Amino acid sequence: MKKVEAIIKPFKLDEVKDALAEVGVQGMTVSEVKGFGRTGGKKEIYRGSAYVVDFVPKVKIEVVVPDSLVVAVLEAIEKAAKTGRIGDGKIFVTPVEEALRIRTGERGDDAI
Repeated sequence: MKKVEAIIKPFKLDEVKDALAEVGVQGMTVSEVKGFGRTGGKKEIYRGSAYVVDFVPKVKIEVVVPDSLVVAVLEAIEKAAKTGRIGDGKIFVTPVEEALRIRTGERGDDAI
C-alpha cells in the first residue's frame, strides 16, 4: 500500500476528486493548508503598499491505495490539477506498513 499526498490549488479540488473517483479511489482526506515553494510566495499591493504573502492557500489531498493503483492515481491527479502555471503543486508517495479499519477490524488492502 502507498499513501499519496497531493498539494494542489484549491479551485482544482473538484476536478481532482472526480478524476480519483474514476480510477477507483473510494475515500480521501482533504485539508486546507498554506505554504510556499521555490517562488517564496507572491507580492501583493494593498492600499499602495507592496508586501509579500509568504503562505499561499492550498489544499492537501491524502489517499491510501493498493500498489496496483498508484500509477493511475498519480496520472489522474497530475492531469486534473495541472494548469501549467507556477504553483500547481506537488505529489508525494510514501509506503504504508499497515492499515486497520476500526469498525470491522479488517487489515491491509481490505481496510482501505
